[in-house]
Amino acid sequence: MTGRGASARLRAETAWARECSTNWWRQHVDGDRRILPCSTRALFDEVAVLGDQVATMRDGVRLLADVYLPSRSAARGSLPTILIRMPYGKRAAYCYMPAHGRFWAQRGYACVIQDVRGRHASEGAWEPYDHEADDGWDTLDWVVGQPWCDGNVGMVGESYYGSTQWAVAPLGHPNLRALAPGDVDHDFYNAVHDGGALCLATAAVWAWEMRRGGYRNHYRFDPWHLPLSTADTAAGRRAARYQMLIEHPSRDSFWDRENEPLRYESITIPMLHWGGWYDVHVNGTLDGWRRVRECSASATARAQQWVMMGATDHELSPEFTGMVGRTPVRDHGYAHDRLCGFMDRFVKGDDTAFAHDSPVLYHTVGDRGWRNASDWPPPTCEDSFFNLHSHGWAAVSATDGVLDRDEPGDEAVDTFVYDPADPVEAWLGRSVWEAAKTMIDRSDVEARCDVLVYTSASLDDELDVTGPIRVHLFAASSARDTDFTAALVDVFPDGFAQLVREGIVRARYRDSDREASLIEPGEVYEYTIDLGSTSYCIARGHRLRLELSSSNFDRYDRNLNTGGIWGHEANYRPAQQRVFHDRGRPSRLVLSVASR
Repeated sequence: MTGRGASARLRAETAWARECSTNWWRQHVDGDRRILPCSTRALFDEVAVLGDQVATMRDGVRLLADVYLPSRSAARGSLPTILIRMPYGKRAAYCYMPAHGRFWAQRGYACVIQDVRGRHASEGAWEPYDHEADDGWDTLDWVVGQPWCDGNVGMVGESYYGSTQWAVAPLGHPNLRALAPGDVDHDFYNAVHDGGALCLATAAVWAWEMRRGGYRNHYRFDPWHLPLSTADTAAGRRAARYQMLIEHPSRDSFWDRENEPLRYESITIPMLHWGGWYDVHVNGTLDGWRRVRECSASATARAQQWVMMGATDHELSPEFTGMVGRTPVRDHGYAHDRLCGFMDRFVKGDDTAFAHDSPVLYHTVGDRGWRNASDWPPPTCEDSFFNLHSHGWAAVSATDGVLDRDEPGDEAVDTFVYDPADPVEAWLGRSVWEAAKTMIDRSDVEARCDVLVYTSASLDDELDVTGPIRVHLFAASSARDTDFTAALVDVFPDGFAQLVREGIVRARYRDSDREASLIEPGEVYEYTIDLGSTSYCIARGHRLRLELSSSNFDRYDRNLNTGGIWGHEANYRPAQQRVFHDRGRPSRLVLSVASR
């Protein structure tokens, strides 16, 4: 284990995380009686389940599925069908699939929930993503051949079971009527290497914990371990998928092959792309919608691409808690209601359902409710620039760093030391997947001497931040490679600091994610930090804040500042970082702001 006091700290955090996991398990384990949060009226009360139905793939491998049917209609003929193909267990507590099956059956569908190849009850070798196109097609053939299916099929699901939809999207299966992929990045490289940094707590740990038939205990994975290339074996077992992520930090031919099936021009069916502002795949969800909308060879399909972005995270926790951090989420509605309306229209053929003319539907955090737009960002939004100012003490003074619209003059440089042995740990021991529920007051983060803090005056009017967020940063480092991080924060009148969005850039990938290029120590470079998109209303009387640093552990891996072979080095060194915000080098925050 590597890091100052890491062993004791990790033990404490692991105990805390296990307690949270136990509570979560108790909440979700009763999958047979779990009810999805929704308001859509059930058409049927009783549901029949056909367990472990076998679909044989073209190579002879058998995949098993459970089929949920509205019992009173089962004898009356065939039904429109919802297909969910996922790796997390069709009956496991996690994802509570029995509740999903009942939801769709009670609303007049047959619902098929299948374990993908090599997972849980299904045969074959677990090779993430490799077989999902062929297996998806063969499963669709099997579904439409069953007596309970009327030949009309839609697919739903988030995360990996959003990826199983992207796999079949361009194939043109004649019975596939609609897709609704949620919380998923269709670009596999972006899902793993965000801004050039490894998504350690999400993609990397996921790649290690998933195995044939079930899971490894992810609490055994030590995020402090160096080198990263042996973290999997140190946790108990070498994992092929994890090793692939380590061996391909650049967007090389490996990632090109991974993304090769994404033929956007061949997608000719309606799609509802959906996600949340605190999901790790915000950019991927929005970009997937745009790619199909712009590239599909079918004018009809281009006009039938919707994107729905809610005030939620990857696990949809605000649907259960009604909160985003400290902010109540009212009138949020539920993802399942809109998914049901979408499928009613395109799978059942109900032309009165899902009557959304605008292609963009989004919810604004801060009790502003749902809005429609013709594009993203909405045409009514425009860029607003907030410049950084200080007397050179933004790392140690709570009041020196200022954020405003005034152009900078001749200003002092802000400096801090980033030590990989003591990184910023805002997420360590907390679930990024449930970010809206596990966010902390960032005041302790901002008190660190390796975090620069720039704060606006109290707002006279609310600020509606809707669209992409980025930071243009002029900075120098004593290292040959390092990271720069940014976090946009909403500061409440009592000082509570709530995260809005955050991002990272790895210096060696500042110009291109395909070609690594080390930096010259001491030389000033311009960096762009992408914080993704949001719709968040910062209330009157609140303040806007920007945090700058060089680490965000363990959401991302630590840059060791050596410029060595990434993933294979265990040595590290501190780096002195300098941030410039003068007339010739105006570091600034760029927000997309809705006009009043």
